[in-house]
Amino acid sequence: MSDPISDLLTRIRNAIRAGHSKVDVSYSKIKMEIVRLLREEGYINNYKITGEGCRRTIRIYLRYAQSSESVIQNLERVSKPGRRVYVGVKEIPRPLNGLGTCILSTSRGILTGKEARQAHVGGELLCIVY
Repeated sequence: MSDPISDLLTRIRNAIRAGHSKVDVSYSKIKMEIVRLLREEGYINNYKITGEGCRRTIRIYLRYAQSSESVIQNLERVSKPGRRVYVGVKEIPRPLNGLGTCILSTSRGILTGKEARQAHVGGELLCIVY
């Protein structure tokens, strides 16, 4: 697999389209940070790490609205291995005029767009969620 972040986002998108309540993805530190941010922003209900050693997985519990419609409407990978996208602090996008979230990889770790603007740092734009 050449792009583990894209694999994570695709698995979440596919589970939402299939109407699953949870999805399992392989564990890595960067995936864990992205899932943590999705939890903090309210896009997923919860997550749990299962397994030991190299067999660890992240179980993600998806969030749905009362009408059984997913909270996540769009989950889009921006920076890819073939074409990296870097943004400065003034260029950080505000998806849906601030209703959505963008996730960046910065020198201070994986941050949301709002946190990156407050910390006054730019970085690689990983994905946009709304």
